[in-house]
Amino acid sequence: MQLQERADGPDPRPWIDYALFAVVAVTWSSSFLFIKVAVVDIGPWTIAAGRVGIAAVILYAFLRFRGLPLPRAPSAWASFAVVGVVGNVLPFFLIGYGEQTVDSGLAAILMGVMPVVTIVLAHLLIPDEPFTLRRGAGVLMGFGGVIVLVGVDALGGFGTSTIAQLAVLGGAVCYSISTVFVRRTVSLSGPLMAAGSQIVGAVVAIPLALGMERPWHYSPSASALVAVGMLGVFSTAIAVLIYFRLVKQLGAGKLSQVNYLIPVLGAAWGMLFLGERFNPSTFVALAMVLVGIAIVSGRRKPTPTVPESAS
Repeated sequence: MQLQERADGPDPRPWIDYALFAVVAVTWSSSFLFIKVAVVDIGPWTIAAGRVGIAAVILYAFLRFRGLPLPRAPSAWASFAVVGVVGNVLPFFLIGYGEQTVDSGLAAILMGVMPVVTIVLAHLLIPDEPFTLRRGAGVLMGFGGVIVLVGVDALGGFGTSTIAQLAVLGGAVCYSISTVFVRRTVSLSGPLMAAGSQIVGAVVAIPLALGMERPWHYSPSASALVAVGMLGVFSTAIAVLIYFRLVKQLGAGKLSQVNYLIPVLGAAWGMLFLGERFNPSTFVALAMVLVGIAIVSGRRKPTPTVPESAS
């Protein structure tokens, strides 16, 4: 039995989706800035629990405002659990653990496997997202942009902290699995998926933070608290609402290309607000990433539609 049909069909104004794509890139890239500020005073598990908890409250209030009740069907909560844990809690932990010893440049390269894995999984599991030479060329161009940004020297540390590097890779794969899962199987509306997944994520992350880090011992600064608040409101609540729209409108493969923009824009945030060194390669990398996204997003010839089986 289908839980609830999506009310949002294909948008006749695709430019809106690409504008929202840019918003997601900006909000997710800014999370690196906020994490750098917050992690000085607050542990990574507590930051993750804080951002997911704040997002859960905001998104639940949003549902109540729109008069949308959370579904009771077990299959709905199973979807919430997959996205909340695989798409949020688990990658937050894996990437946070890995970046304790992995340089940020190498981490950006390792995270660059996310669009590659997503496009491969989409080819295998989503009939209307086949792998093409165009998509492959766009992915390579975007990945090349990340290499230009961080420099080939970043690869020199590969293999020195194998477990930590595998953790970062695992986080990237988690994002891929979650994105393809949403694109292929989820029929609930975006607001319901956003709220439900964050509620489940908070139920999982908050006890872990309490047990592992005992956050009541922290004495966070005002800037650290503001950073956690920004992570919860913008980088999680607002971004995830847009994400669930775009994964259906653009497809898993196209949306995954945002992962190449994140380190480029993250470097720009660092230069603007943290006084990090200006690097002209940032603009070269941005150009390569934008070209890669344009290639992947190019229109392909329409294929005959095949009716879905009512399973």
